[in-house]
Amino acid sequence: MKLAGVILLLMTTAIAHGSVTKSSFGKSADGTPVDKYTLTAGGAEADIITYGARLQALKTPDRDGKIDDIVLGHDDMSGYLADKSTYVGAIVGRYGNRIAHGAFTLDGKSYQIPKNNGENALHGGPIGFDAKVWQAHEIANGVELTLVSKDGEMGFPGTLTVHVRYTLSAHGKETVLRIDYHATTDKTTIVNVTNHAYFNLAGQASGSILNEIATLPADEYTPVDAGLIPTGIAKVAGTPFDFTKPTAIGARIGDDNHQLKYGGGYDHNWVLRGHNGELKTAAKMVDPVSGRVLTVTTTEPGVQFYTGNAIPAPLNGKGGAVYQKNAGYCLETQHYPDSPNHPDFPTTTLKPGETMHSTTIFTFTTQAK
Repeated sequence: MKLAGVILLLMTTAIAHGSVTKSSFGKSADGTPVDKYTLTAGGAEADIITYGARLQALKTPDRDGKIDDIVLGHDDMSGYLADKSTYVGAIVGRYGNRIAHGAFTLDGKSYQIPKNNGENALHGGPIGFDAKVWQAHEIANGVELTLVSKDGEMGFPGTLTVHVRYTLSAHGKETVLRIDYHATTDKTTIVNVTNHAYFNLAGQASGSILNEIATLPADEYTPVDAGLIPTGIAKVAGTPFDFTKPTAIGARIGDDNHQLKYGGGYDHNWVLRGHNGELKTAAKMVDPVSGRVLTVTTTEPGVQFYTGNAIPAPLNGKGGAVYQKNAGYCLETQHYPDSPNHPDFPTTTLKPGETMHSTTIFTFTTQAK
């Protein structure tokens, strides 16, 4: 028993549980105060702002111990209010990704979401969760943010209450950013909530991500039409979408492939292996220059790998950085796009008395040259 107690003590002290501090980040367009919560653990730091429940900054060490901010974003509210299209760092919903023609049927009733992406609805319509100021309070090692989306808002049925928890911890040389999502409704609805952070493991001001090495443990993906709406499920084998083995992001992004032309690069959903609601690996990313490694695990069935093809270059970023196309990539853990219109896809329906729960974990390590 004494030996077990010593082992438990060693295991406990190996986990650095950091601190949380709150500060002002300005005001939204309507004058609502926006707060910033800074999470620190083991030399790493994550900044969460209540506008869009966004990951505003994430600072981690490279292989030599040099700290860099590795997510794209803006220094202040003026940048976020001026940026109308990237959803940078935000929690997106009520339905992340696209719904064809903004239309779906639920329990025999038709619903219409305002179109904001050509003929389709994207990330919940023109005023989604990214454009809201969330309520927030400090929790152990992190912050919990809450948003109530009223019945009929953007055309969605049911009053939906969403809680998102960010926590940061350090486990030896690993930095772990965890996001937990919970949602409940008073009327049958659909929900697909995710985070839209853009990563650049070499640093947010370092330029292109095309030399980073990506591995996606998915044998299938959902090909799309010209409006980026899924047309079904297809094998990745023999296509530029096969990342089952480590491959540079830019190795095939310019191939003569109609799917890549539709997205202007990668902007597709990968079907993760063995989905059963438990944590599974969704991606592993490696930056050969800095040595940073990002491993993503999730309870979600899919991941949207988006290579920043539509960043409106030049876009002014943090610390004087100017973002161009491919300045960052998103790994949006999710249910598949347009799922309400595809009965064969995993369901996004949420009913009264049920709780939607989802977890995604971003683990950062380094590797030697």
